[in-house]
Amino acid sequence: MTLVSVNRALLSVYNKTGLVPFAGRLAAAGVEIISSGGTAIALEEAGIAVTRVADVTGSPEILGGRVKTLHPRIHGGILARADQQSDLDELSENGIEPIQLVVVNLYPFAETVADESSTESDIIEKIDIGGPSMIRSAAKNHRYVGVVSSADQYEEVATAIESGGLDDDLRLRLAGEAFFQTAAYDAAIVGWIGDNRVLPLRRFADLRYGENPHQEAAVFVEDGAQPWWATSHQHQGKEMSFNNFVDAEAAWALATELGDLSVVVVKHTNPCGAAKGTSVFDAFEKAWAGDPLSAFGSVIGINGTLDNSTASAIADRFVEVVIARSVDGDALEILSAKKNLRVLSARPPHGKDEDYRRVEEGFLSQGRDSVVGEMWKVVSERSPTAEEDTALKFSWIVAAATKSNAIVLAADGQALGVGAGDQSRVGAAERAVAKAGARAKGAVAASDAFFPFRDGLDTLVKAGVTAVVEPGGSRNDKEIVDAANEHGVALVFAGDRHFRH
Repeated sequence: MTLVSVNRALLSVYNKTGLVPFAGRLAAAGVEIISSGGTAIALEEAGIAVTRVADVTGSPEILGGRVKTLHPRIHGGILARADQQSDLDELSENGIEPIQLVVVNLYPFAETVADESSTESDIIEKIDIGGPSMIRSAAKNHRYVGVVSSADQYEEVATAIESGGLDDDLRLRLAGEAFFQTAAYDAAIVGWIGDNRVLPLRRFADLRYGENPHQEAAVFVEDGAQPWWATSHQHQGKEMSFNNFVDAEAAWALATELGDLSVVVVKHTNPCGAAKGTSVFDAFEKAWAGDPLSAFGSVIGINGTLDNSTASAIADRFVEVVIARSVDGDALEILSAKKNLRVLSARPPHGKDEDYRRVEEGFLSQGRDSVVGEMWKVVSERSPTAEEDTALKFSWIVAAATKSNAIVLAADGQALGVGAGDQSRVGAAERAVAKAGARAKGAVAASDAFFPFRDGLDTLVKAGVTAVVEPGGSRNDKEIVDAANEHGVALVFAGDRHFRH
């Protein structure tokens, strides 16, 4: 193991959180501190001795501070290889001293872009040039130089310097983080300035395996993002698996979209039960009753507090994951006997990011689907009753979250039968009707896309469905409307399709 002793350090940071205590520890350890601009001022005001960059380079800061560290006396000191005599000779010939530590964080470009009051000029001025250059120089030369790109690293680095120096492992880890920081920074600029995308993804956790045991797997989070699953609190249970994450995302998104006191039961990313209730327990019982056979080994989303009565009901069933807005302490005590059950509390998902899907050596990209703001149009002679209208809107939200082809039967805030992922719309209708059984009589139905022929509608009406919502848009729409009028059922065209492949 090689220890690099730090004699000179270059500090140039925009975010000065923790700067003064860190620099104070460096100075106390005998490190000469080089700095410029606001960083130098902050250190001098704190009584810490600073050598100005302009004194090192012999050149003043110019262009309003745009150019100050882009100089051979800075980058030569960073990039020199300490074990190569030719490099050391060149430094000596040019009056350059080595630098063993570079501490830099970057202008807040992404934050400036996110600020709606920012002008184009404001944003451009937050494209850092000197910072990334110094970070990359130090990271490239990590065999001889340490690079600190985040205040989160101050404690470990200061302690290492006080103990004698930076070892190989620490310098390599610092360099890896530094290159990620500059890559993420450039990714934000690329996303702002043009049509291309670069996704900076941090490894959040290794997973035991993927969809199947022979597949390696991990979960990554976009740099700087705070998704619900990364900020959730897991109260108990095994680590989340690949399939758990996928199903939990589906369950939690739908439960929150349905509103307060809603419960969703998901199996293989499809809702097999969904309900709104007068209480969480009421919603859970109704959701589970939607399809209790499919609910075995499911993931449950609870838009409310997981309470004692609901926990007791869950304890009697085989469930993989439960996500709720909050969890009562007594409920945790009840579920603690189920050691493998994962129980999470989480904030609602925001659902505003781009939706990506992998194809070989590429990605498909689209905006997140939403059922907000659609203009429904009654196209049948009979309009839905107030009760049917409420049930149609509930079934429509559930259908939009279900794999195509999708048909959802519902009544009184409860999904009664879900036909998901069928290759034909008639098949989806038949499956939904079969799952609903006798409950189909008097129910309403939602179809995520139009009926190409009347046979799908006929299947639903034969089972007792009284009102249907679908997007419309088929060349056979008149045939479907005529069929609805023939049967005396209400038919609504929602306008938007909600395929989910």
